[in-house]
Amino acid sequence: MSEPSHRRSRADYERGLPDHHDPTAGLGGARPAQSALTLRLVLAAFGLVVCLAGGILFLVFGVPVAFAVVLFVLAAVALGDLVVVTRRKQRGEPG
Repeated sequence: MSEPSHRRSRADYERGLPDHHDPTAGLGGARPAQSALTLRLVLAAFGLVVCLAGGILFLVFGVPVAFAVVLFVLAAVALGDLVVVTRRKQRGEPG
């Protein structure tokens, strides 16, 4: 799908994006599915805090450094996800 020549507004997302097909739309009176950006934001923030705290505690208590490094890498992934989700919400995507 090619990118639009203009920035999408909140109204564009509320109407639905072009070429989007939901095969279950309208079945049994179900509402259209929406993105769970807020849930994703909360879970990424939780993961960031837990991984940072766990990595620091592992370093303090002398657990092998490899475990702390794994947690710090996961914290970096959570931080990246926070940035992506925040930008999508600022752009006006619902969820």
